[in-house]
Amino acid sequence: MNSLLSNLKISVPEKIYVKHPESSELGKRIVEHSIILISNIGFDAFTFKKLGTAIGSNESSLYRYFESKHKLLLYLTSWYWAWIEYQLVFETHNISNKKEKLLKAVEVLTRSTKQDSNCSHINEELLNQIIINENSKSFLTKEVDQENRDGYFIIYKRVVTRFKDMILEVDAKYKYPSSLASTIIDGSLHQHFLKDHFITITDCKKGVTPTEFYTNLILKTLNQ
Repeated sequence: MNSLLSNLKISVPEKIYVKHPESSELGKRIVEHSIILISNIGFDAFTFKKLGTAIGSNESSLYRYFESKHKLLLYLTSWYWAWIEYQLVFETHNISNKKEKLLKAVEVLTRSTKQDSNCSHINEELLNQIIINENSKSFLTKEVDQENRDGYFIIYKRVVTRFKDMILEVDAKYKYPSSLASTIIDGSLHQHFLKDHFITITDCKKGVTPTEFYTNLILKTLNQ
């Protein structure tokens, strides 16, 4: 899988950025250090001025790549979901048993993230923490409907659809496959957040992972 992933280029909707950050060393540094800075101080406290200081670049140069920090967050979340999609495809494509394929998908979508050395300027482990903590800020905005029409969330929606199709392969009569798929994907982020910050209101803690919980949930929901 690692060799396959190393030959793939993750694509993010072009409207999200002004200039593709992968096209230059400065762009890659913007992405790399934005992940580190947001991970350290949070998205609300993050500014292009602080990022510019961190990378030793003028704040104005950052706007040549992203018109706002919101667009930068959209880029990071889109990149993350594209990376998850690649893992989902490659780790399930050789599994012929439909139930086993579904359970592998649950594992991919709910497990803790480990850093992938194939993308040297992106720390996937830190990015995963940003998604857990900040993902909802990418779409809980007044502009969400227009941004949805512009295709900003197409990769995330594609991941949900792939997962939904796997659910239907196991139980074609299940009435709520899209709701179940999106609930597990988004719910997993929430459970990871709870186990780090509100441990008294989750059973996902030491010895119990979100993957175990959602595996149990989907099997009982689909009566498997």
